[in-house]
Amino acid sequence: MSQPELPLSQALALGVLHGPAELLPISSSGHTELVPWLLGWSYADLDGELRKAFEVALHAGTAAALLVALRDEVGEAMRQFDLRTAELIAGSFAPPAVIAFAFERPIERRLGGAGSIALGLALGSVVMLWADRRGDEARSREDAGLADALALGAAQASALMPGMSRNGMTLAAARLRGFGRADANQLSRHVALPVIAGATLLKGTRLVKRGLPAGLQRAFAVGAGASFVSTFGSTWLIRHVERGRSPLPYALYRSALAGAVVRRLWQHRSR
Repeated sequence: MSQPELPLSQALALGVLHGPAELLPISSSGHTELVPWLLGWSYADLDGELRKAFEVALHAGTAAALLVALRDEVGEAMRQFDLRTAELIAGSFAPPAVIAFAFERPIERRLGGAGSIALGLALGSVVMLWADRRGDEARSREDAGLADALALGAAQASALMPGMSRNGMTLAAARLRGFGRADANQLSRHVALPVIAGATLLKGTRLVKRGLPAGLQRAFAVGAGASFVSTFGSTWLIRHVERGRSPLPYALYRSALAGAVVRRLWQHRSR
């Protein structure tokens, strides 16, 4: 039986893509699956478990970069840690943790295909635009309480469907809860880090127990390193550019990508 292959060039490209895709409301998991599929890369032919393992490596690089890039914000939150902060972390972490623990495998089996991801991209676009239109600028992030945390947690749980986007859904939830765009962006970053770190730790432990084929270890390391660099390089720019920005450009991009997927699926069906 031949060893699975993941060219270093593809691992590098997916790592570079992962940073901005995780920080912007466009779905990093959706892009990691769709880009190789659309471009005909050999990555798309890897076993599903190996592709999920590679995503763990990418998320590990992203989580490490966020800890470094956001160290001032993380440090400030730790110094000012109180009941409100604990509620925000626990309330936003619990829903995705429970849903992932109970339904992770069924979600991956049934919603991991190109068509399902395209649906997630399109549906997420509608939710983002609707929430931004309904939202207002009345509240700041210091007002966030347990009810807000649970709403953000539910949003992160919904983003377990590939294509929805953790960042996009938490932004939408924050806007619906009355937070301004800039504060919604900051809340989205703050609640994402514990979930990314927790998921990486859990899946990374499974990966260590299962082990990797010898031929893929270098590619995984390249992907994780590229993800770290691209996330770190994107954080400063996105943090400053995204203040007050409408989600419309991202919704249009997501819809265009979903349309490209549907077109490809239709072409395959017509052959």
